[in-house]
Amino acid sequence: MPNLVNVTYAQTGQSISTNTMGMREMQARAFEARNAQYLLLKAPPASGKSRALMFLGLDKLFNQGLKKVIVAVPERSIGSSFDKIDLTSHGFFADWDFNPAYNLCTPGGETSKVTAFADFLNDPAATIIICTHATLRFAFDAVAEEKFNNTLLAIDEFHHVSADSDNRLGEVMRSIMAKTSAHIIAMTGSYFRGDSVPVLLPGDEARFAKVTYNYYEQLNGYEHLKTLGIGYHFYQGRYLSAIPEILDTDKKTILHIPNVNAGESTKDKYNEVDSILDIIGTVTHQDPATGVIFVKRHSDGKTIKVADLVHDTPKERDKIVAYLRDMDDVDDMDLIIALGMAKEGFDWPYCEHALTVGYRGSLTEIIQIIGRATRDSNNKTHAQFTNLIAQPDAVDEEVRLSVNNMLKAITASLLMEQVLAPNFKFKTRKSDDDKPEAGTLKIRGFKEPSSKRVKEIVESDLNDLKAAILQDSTLLKTLPGEFIEPEVINKVLIPKVIQTKYPELTPDEVEEVRQHVVADSAIKNGEIKTVGDKSFVRMAGKFVNIEDLHIDLIDRVNPFQKAFEILSKSVTAKLLKVIQETIDAGRIQMTDEEAVILYRDKIGPFVKSHGREPDIRATDPLEKRMAEALVYLRNKKRQQASGAV
Repeated sequence: MPNLVNVTYAQTGQSISTNTMGMREMQARAFEARNAQYLLLKAPPASGKSRALMFLGLDKLFNQGLKKVIVAVPERSIGSSFDKIDLTSHGFFADWDFNPAYNLCTPGGETSKVTAFADFLNDPAATIIICTHATLRFAFDAVAEEKFNNTLLAIDEFHHVSADSDNRLGEVMRSIMAKTSAHIIAMTGSYFRGDSVPVLLPGDEARFAKVTYNYYEQLNGYEHLKTLGIGYHFYQGRYLSAIPEILDTDKKTILHIPNVNAGESTKDKYNEVDSILDIIGTVTHQDPATGVIFVKRHSDGKTIKVADLVHDTPKERDKIVAYLRDMDDVDDMDLIIALGMAKEGFDWPYCEHALTVGYRGSLTEIIQIIGRATRDSNNKTHAQFTNLIAQPDAVDEEVRLSVNNMLKAITASLLMEQVLAPNFKFKTRKSDDDKPEAGTLKIRGFKEPSSKRVKEIVESDLNDLKAAILQDSTLLKTLPGEFIEPEVINKVLIPKVIQTKYPELTPDEVEEVRQHVVADSAIKNGEIKTVGDKSFVRMAGKFVNIEDLHIDLIDRVNPFQKAFEILSKSVTAKLLKVIQETIDAGRIQMTDEEAVILYRDKIGPFVKSHGREPDIRATDPLEKRMAEALVYLRNKKRQQASGAV
């Protein structure tokens, strides 16, 4: 199946070149905000966030009077990103160096680590500690809050924090903000969460200075990587049957199998790994020292190296994790099979293909997985993300779940397309002789930000807001979207999501944010062509001169139209009908009695007379109602078959 998203980059080398202090572009941008007490750094995987934190932390220690730096990471394996490193030979004024006794991302129980954390806070000579989020939570309960005064708390993968009262990490952070003089640096490659709970409450978020470095800046500035593809492969039956077709072991690949609780899982994760190995070839041996599995391929007899991160015996897991951490050659590994590991913070620059089985409900997780393949490396010019998704079946009792997963997967790809595209700035076109500005589109009737808060949302949160919109359950019901009035989506449904996410905004501010969202979505989803000295963008099926853009025209563009076009090209007409009926079934209000009467007295004669079933898009109210009755009854039959009713 062809990619749904294809992006080509300019290979400028800008994002990986360094300045006189040894800083890459993103790191230098973050360092400019070094004096902020609270700093939120949003930058994609591989942009160098861990090194940026080192620069910032050392400046806090040497120039801002802070005494200690606490780095908290979500899991032990990520702690290696903050190992000691020489920075002075590249132009910085200090090295990132610390007592190895205070690297707590090591094997062992939390009790001893909490003791070590307390010792660190009481040790006047100790300046840097590396620990997990869990150790930070436990240690916070064991020491006096004032011990965090004059410290820098750096929270890596900040999307693990939540404003929910049950999120302990969030509670720890808010307490430290409220009761101590600590500085905080929050770092994340994605601010998206899979649920509706915000990462920060509006009042807390407003206290953070924000530094944003987007995906396009990162990938466009690489030296080797030229293109990125995002695609889907639909399968029927068991996912293992699709592995021979979709897994190319000539490409360095991370294969994420489904969670055992997911519908795609066979419920035996170990057997799934063994089956994948059997599909590839014959296991010749496993290195007892490293845990590397050697597999002789069926296709050509070549031996490849495989890492199994699914088997979770601690001793065996630690061996292969250590091997992966120390790899420095392209031939050291060919395939990594994982379940919950090898996502955020995992570094394998040679990875060319991230192959993931099953829909991932969190856009954060999708971005993290894609990030495993988007490192710049001289062994590749193309990076690929493929999501292996169960294809809905008209007779399957799980058809609704399959349809929802397919739709969510496609909307996620649409969001990723926008995340990966260059950014535009939008301004109001006030007259015909407005001079053009590079990177700026001028739109008649457009409302520019009237407040600092709206400006911040537009500059830093637009992709996060789009994620909330695309994940909204009401909006998902509009997909495939061919028959929903665009104005309803743009002027009714989207503002409701904005109001929920930003309850502090006034109605005028909501409208300003809404216009930015729909304009940005419409332009990035549209095809842009240049003819002579004029540029045109395709909207609502026709090309429009960019100089003639008006917000009223943009509001007539369905932001989900591309999702319908993707569906139409990706599936058969029969399956598309099943998808449409499944969505329609969620909208139809009808009783069993009415459906039975229509079926018995009206639908049969209609089919006999017209030679076809009634059309749910008919203008005749009775034909439309008969079609709704058919959809209602088919859905009821599927529910009864699955025991849902």
